[in-house]
Amino acid sequence: MKMVPEEKLMLVDGMSLLFRGFYATGIHGNFMFNPQGVPTNGLFGFMQYLLDAVQQYEPSHVICCWDTPQPTFRHQLYTEYKANRGEPPLELLPQFTLVQPLVEQLGILNMEKPGFEADDLIGTLSANYGQDMEVQILTSDRDSLQLIDEQVHAIIMKRGFANYKRYTIEALQEEVGLQPAQIIDLKALMGDASDNYPGVRGVGEKTALKLLTQFHSIDHLLANLDEVSKGVRQKIEQDLEMLQLSRQLATIKCDIPLSVQLEEARWQGEYMEMDRNTLWRLLQEIPNAQV
Repeated sequence: MKMVPEEKLMLVDGMSLLFRGFYATGIHGNFMFNPQGVPTNGLFGFMQYLLDAVQQYEPSHVICCWDTPQPTFRHQLYTEYKANRGEPPLELLPQFTLVQPLVEQLGILNMEKPGFEADDLIGTLSANYGQDMEVQILTSDRDSLQLIDEQVHAIIMKRGFANYKRYTIEALQEEVGLQPAQIIDLKALMGDASDNYPGVRGVGEKTALKLLTQFHSIDHLLANLDEVSKGVRQKIEQDLEMLQLSRQLATIKCDIPLSVQLEEARWQGEYMEMDRNTLWRLLQEIPNAQV
């Protein structure tokens, strides 16, 4: 009897892969250009990461989720959210408009929703499909660790191509000593410099981990502040409003309105064995971008 392959959904954090691909292949300013003069190293690196992961983890379905240029609900909550981020390199700008059509050429479904980040799409799709099939989140962003459960795993890209770490509940507990939901409270306490929110000023990762190991959650911590050292207690009390706001900012939404036909995301596998030369030829054919 013919075996039916196990159904697995890979959710790709598109911008995470594109930025990582750009910096991995454009080190020291050595950029690639196609005959039309369009820089392509971000696209090249993106494709390598994506196809390597698909080959290694063998999903049956793939959806690529994207951030949009519009402000999100997090910007409405906190105007300084991600305000510390500078403009992307000029060589990367045209590649923003070319990457989604390139993904479509592979038969992969693109998804984006104004007002939300790719993380929120990934969180919602994980919640929608994680009960029925294994979900694999491909990203370099450790925020996704909060989404892990028995059926949802995070595949975090490490240095170098085809180098990933697959996080399950057990792997996260072994490495960090926390459960997935505690990742939200960890970020709320220590803040996130990349996303530009401070958490509790003066509380770093070491202290935040110690507090969560002892109290398990922010709610339980706040209910038992008298058990915390005076110095830490004062810091929390002084930044209580920011602590609660940071928790909102750190929480990936898993219930946004999305409409998707899963069959449209079925991976056809035509490019599974794509080598570097084939990929390079594909990039030679892309047109000029509208920046």
